[in-house]
Amino acid sequence: MPYNEVFILFWEQVKESVQLGTFAKLTMAKTIGKPNLKNIFLRPMYADDGFKVLLKFSYRSRDTEDEEEILTLDAALLVIKPYLKKSFLSVLLFTTTKDATFKINKKGMGSITQNSPTFFEVIQAQKDLE
Repeated sequence: MPYNEVFILFWEQVKESVQLGTFAKLTMAKTIGKPNLKNIFLRPMYADDGFKVLLKFSYRSRDTEDEEEILTLDAALLVIKPYLKKSFLSVLLFTTTKDATFKINKKGMGSITQNSPTFFEVIQAQKDLE
């Protein structure tokens, strides 16, 4: 199945984990080539005004400072989606009940695999205060 159709199914698992309170982390990994952008992370931030994520762009170069932003899950999707297939070939969802991995192969087809959970509790992100 084309990767964009499979990613929709994968993102449903992300939203479900948020609703169940089991979302631990989301990581975009497996960069294409050796770009300066190393990873994109989403960490949970449960608050009185609803669920938010800490979106972090992590860079290889020490000259480039990592970027962090607090967003809603829907807003974070709009930010990370353009990086699929162009910069990253896999997205890992970590929940307290399972890990799910979304992958894009060389032919542009997507797949989802599931494994035992890496995290057993949700650790909320803290925004670095300067």
